[in-house]
Amino acid sequence: MNIRDNPILRERLAAEYALGTLRGPARRRFDTWLAGDAALRSAVASWQGRFATLSELGRPVTPPARVWRGIERRLQPAPAIPWWQFWRIGAARPCAGLALAAGAAAVALAVLLAGRGEAPLPQQVAALTDKEAHTALVVTADAARRRLHVRVAQDVRIPDDRTLQLWAIARDGTPHSLGILANNRSADLALDQRAIGPDVMLLAISVEPKGGSPNPAAPTGPVLYKGSWMRL
Repeated sequence: MNIRDNPILRERLAAEYALGTLRGPARRRFDTWLAGDAALRSAVASWQGRFATLSELGRPVTPPARVWRGIERRLQPAPAIPWWQFWRIGAARPCAGLALAAGAAAVALAVLLAGRGEAPLPQQVAALTDKEAHTALVVTADAARRRLHVRVAQDVRIPDDRTLQLWAIARDGTPHSLGILANNRSADLALDQRAIGPDVMLLAISVEPKGGSPNPAAPTGPVLYKGSWMRL
């Protein structure tokens, strides 16, 4: 099989290779492709950089057994699909390969976050990225406790006279403020239904004056980071 002509499959395999979920004969075959494909090596490096940024948001921990049990309850049983058949999925549904990789990343992120305490797994996770697809913030929604948790990567720097503000953008383009990050590092916010409603298209972070946007109905500063919810 020649994956050069299937960019969706290339990205999907690169993501799973970087995450470590591509194993056995499929991983060995991918190693062979990497040796002669500089663009594929670059794709792997890009995914490794994204996952490394996520890991920087918290110190490594060993998740308790309840975390794995929670993941197993949330995962729907599905028949195993040989790796060489994923091109059929990509051809039938252009975003399927990337969605599978993103789902694996979200589960890994959920383990990282849940392993830091005794709280249950969040029901939804969003990684907010910059224009170069570097993850800058992670937002989790805990519907049971009605809380939004926001964490900022260590390498994100905001001027002292500015504040990060979180917005939910509806499908019609209407923004709704979800709150500000007073210290620009983390925030524990009340979970507004407008943050997770079915009409939410994406989450966004703008840089505003201290205290938040002078216009409560819309950002006034630049929108630097955005991303979409992934349900676990």
